[in-house]
Amino acid sequence: MKAGVLALQGAFREHREAFETLGSEVVEVRLPQDLAGIDALVLPGGESTTIEKLLDTSGLREPLVGLLAEGLSVLATCAGLILLATEVRDGRSDQRPLGVLDCTVRRNGYGRQRESFEAALDIEGLRGGPFRGVFIRAPVIERVGVGVEVLAEHAGDPVLVRHGALWVATFHPELAGDLRLHQRFLSEVS
Repeated sequence: MKAGVLALQGAFREHREAFETLGSEVVEVRLPQDLAGIDALVLPGGESTTIEKLLDTSGLREPLVGLLAEGLSVLATCAGLILLATEVRDGRSDQRPLGVLDCTVRRNGYGRQRESFEAALDIEGLRGGPFRGVFIRAPVIERVGVGVEVLAEHAGDPVLVRHGALWVATFHPELAGDLRLHQRFLSEVS
């Protein structure tokens, strides 16, 4: 299994290490040719508007949109969720998300850096007890569309959703010290 990790900005190193620990071949994706032959892709947390601009300047936007349309398996966390959403609130006026996940998301919905927190999450189908969700300037999913499955909630808000091959978390599983979510995602990659 070959996994790509978008390595333009943000918490990509921790995702790379998680997949390597689980036995995957990993490539850091910085240019369109880095997408060749990948079976799955991580869109990491970071600063969503910066990542979005770098998608354009690196030439990755169009090839990525094409792979998403073909059903590429994606694990997106925090800013990665914002990149995939159809509607972003509190974003920049020039922000252009990829628009492939039917949801409405509010940037920094839980607050700024000082409001970051951790919470025990019960994730549907994940064995071994609660998962430690690390929320850092996390977005809030305010609406999910038809067919978007909610796998975990915090305070009544979806924090982990799945739609087809897209797995999307508002939190940072790569910082939890727990590989179960990465492992479950990899087990479902076709």
